[in-house]
Amino acid sequence: MEIAILKEDKDTLEFELKGEGHTICNLLRKQLWEDNDVAAASYTIKHPQTASPVFTLKTKTGKPRKHLQEALTNLKRTTKELRNQLQKL
Repeated sequence: MEIAILKEDKDTLEFELKGEGHTICNLLRKQLWEDNDVAAASYTIKHPQTASPVFTLKTKTGKPRKHLQEALTNLKRTTKELRNQLQKL
């Protein structure tokens, strides 16, 4: 996954997830919403066949990059756990 930062200030981070679609965006959005310090997490895709998602993250406290990194780390851990459970089947 390639992330391109489009805009960043003290409480807002806007970035593009190049080559991704709704699946990873919905997972990331849901993970960020579980963080009490996140005020908003959303994304838009102008056209599903030609555009990459643009994600907006707004925080109540802390740096948005830190919250994004934590969410990605949590998703990585969750997918690893899922993979382990699937291998046991």
